[in-house]
Amino acid sequence: MGFRDTIQKYISTHTETREKHPDEKLQTHYYKSSKDKVMKEVQAMINQRQGLKVQSVSEERGEIIVRADSGKKIFLVATVIMVRPYRTAVDFSVTTETVLPVDFGYSRKLIYELYKSLNGRLTFVGAGLGDNLTQGF
Repeated sequence: MGFRDTIQKYISTHTETREKHPDEKLQTHYYKSSKDKVMKEVQAMINQRQGLKVQSVSEERGEIIVRADSGKKIFLVATVIMVRPYRTAVDFSVTTETVLPVDFGYSRKLIYELYKSLNGRLTFVGAGLGDNLTQGF
């Protein structure tokens, strides 16, 4: 992780996961399941967390929009994409709405917690596997 990434990790109100993220815990996570089952599990997981509320679900886009208005105000987008049969990718994007230009790592920690919970609910295959899954196509 570079100097800029380290600084931005703490001085930011936004965190999102991606395929080749320098922080391995923030790389796209892959699960051995169908898109529909993963969508349902993500929604159930979010509904069980205190303070989070699903605002909208777009099955065709694979997006779940979540807000938290109690406690820390956040805007979360969960994206679920089936990359091949029984290989489904999940990414999160979290923005914390604060007066300060920093959330002191809250958005990053929330993503860590969401992935940890999801890993316990579904069969976790790995993180950052995009290149491996597309070989042979």
